Amino acid sequence: MTGVTVNGRALAFDVDPGMPLLWALRDVANLTGTKYGCGNGDCGACTVIVDGAAQRACQLTLAACEGRAVTTIEGLSRDRSHPVQQAMVAEQAIQCGFCTPGIVMNAAALLARNANPDEATIKAAITNLCRCGVHPRLVRAIQRAAAVVRRESTIDAAPMPGGAGRIPALAPAPQSPPSGDVP
Repeated sequence: MTGVTVNGRALAFDVDPGMPLLWALRDVANLTGTKYGCGNGDCGACTVIVDGAAQRACQLTLAACEGRAVTTIEGLSRDRSHPVQQAMVAEQAIQCGFCTPGIVMNAAALLARNANPDEATIKAAITNLCRCGVHPRLVRAIQRAAAVVRRESTIDAAPMPGGAGRIPALAPAPQSPPSGDVP
């Protein structure tokens, strides 16, 4: 058993310790926000935070994470209130969304160690690939999030998942009351 603290919860993984962290998170812990992109650490879609540092989950074995603290996009902020998440929405720095969790995790780790990064620092730190081309908006979003982290600014919150603004066609179907005739 490999013990890892994931999103603040101690988990014991009863799988091959050589399994990449990415697959342990997705397939065993059912934390599917961490995405598989390239499998060799180049794209950054699988970025998580391990002991405070952004890491590519496809390049870490479960054994390498024994006793360490891992934060995934699900654990960063359950209500999407993290400044990076809010700024990404506010600056429209999300297109298809596939790369977004990895970018958010990389940016959150950057701001945790440097709350006032300049553009060059942001570009050097955020090496994630985005096929949709959000990079110019991404820099603005991280600068905006940094201002929030420094308490110099605020961002009007993006809607909560499942809250106001939900598309009615995607709302759960109402349940009909049970019929007395059904056994």
